[in-house]
Amino acid sequence: MDRAAGIFLAITILTLSLISLPTNSHQFSTKLNKREMAKREKLSHLHFYFHDIVSGRSPTAVRVAEAAATNSSATGFGIMMLMDDPLTAGPDAGSKIVGRAQGIYASADLSRTGLMMALNFAFLEGKFNGSTLSVLGRNAVFSAVREMPIVGGSGVFRFARGYVHARTHFFDFKTLNAVVQYDVYVLHY
Repeated sequence: MDRAAGIFLAITILTLSLISLPTNSHQFSTKLNKREMAKREKLSHLHFYFHDIVSGRSPTAVRVAEAAATNSSATGFGIMMLMDDPLTAGPDAGSKIVGRAQGIYASADLSRTGLMMALNFAFLEGKFNGSTLSVLGRNAVFSAVREMPIVGGSGVFRFARGYVHARTHFFDFKTLNAVVQYDVYVLHY
């Protein structure tokens, strides 16, 4: 084989080997098969209790901000609370902890008591351990049943959507401590 043919053969082999090497795709998006995903979608119902403790030596919710007019407002308008509340299997504080409610709630209604809730339910038990659900919505705390949307999740709850129903189980007007029953209905994969 002459030198030119050898160089041509070497370049051809090199080119073919480079073409067959796996590459990292830099494609911005790909289309997923919705029908296949829909076949795997599940509806789960979770039931637990949310303990919002704002008084005492170990509060689970603390005031982080307020407006100048908050203390003179009948609704506490402008107050913002940061929370890391335990979620339990039963209504008693000593019940098994199944997760934490972590986030922010703020009084966002001038005329009626209504909170804007932005929180994650971070689960610590069973098949949902390590997974989260994100809730964002209005909580009219003195209504018998409040519905708020689930806007997403992680882990087992990727692509989550659904709603929660909150019902006050216990509220102390003096301490402002509350236990709230949550029923969660969530579609996920």
